[in-house]
Amino acid sequence: MSDEAVDFDDLTRRMDGAVSVFRSELSGLRTGRASASLLDPIQAEAYGAMTPLNQLATVSVPEPRMISVQVWDRTVAPAVEKAIRESSLGLNPVVEGALFRIPIPELNEERRQEMVKVAHKYAEQARVAVRHVRRDGMDSLKKAEKASEISEDELHLYQDEIQQMTDNAIKQIDEVLATKETEIMQV
Repeated sequence: MSDEAVDFDDLTRRMDGAVSVFRSELSGLRTGRASASLLDPIQAEAYGAMTPLNQLATVSVPEPRMISVQVWDRTVAPAVEKAIRESSLGLNPVVEGALFRIPIPELNEERRQEMVKVAHKYAEQARVAVRHVRRDGMDSLKKAEKASEISEDELHLYQDEIQQMTDNAIKQIDEVLATKETEIMQV
């Protein structure tokens, strides 16, 4: 097979990337404990573009159930407050000028169920991303076979290999999801 037909290292990198993005999205789901990474997925409108919160402010955890956000530029404070309030995290910041104190309330059963639904949504997005990578790999194989770069037997062999990579990535996603679901539902 020619090296141009399918780059398995690239497919692996892209599938691992989808799993990695999923893990980082899950780290933003709160489990009742304060964590600076909880605010990582939040972006605020600043300077004409959507900007990650950690590029606009210092995020710290002064107490186990409190997150502190110190905005560097007061002009973006209203946008940061709006982004935190409108996030799917259900947080309600207390504003003191350019400083936001965000209490982390105990999770009730209904909120835990909502968090599990959000985790499942993130998992499905990750699975779809992995399937897109698989589709790209399969398309490349079919083109290579059509151009007589690989034989039909090689096509089937490489398709099986790509499917195995896909199955492994989806299995990782499911395992991470199960762990996070258990973490969220623990009382």
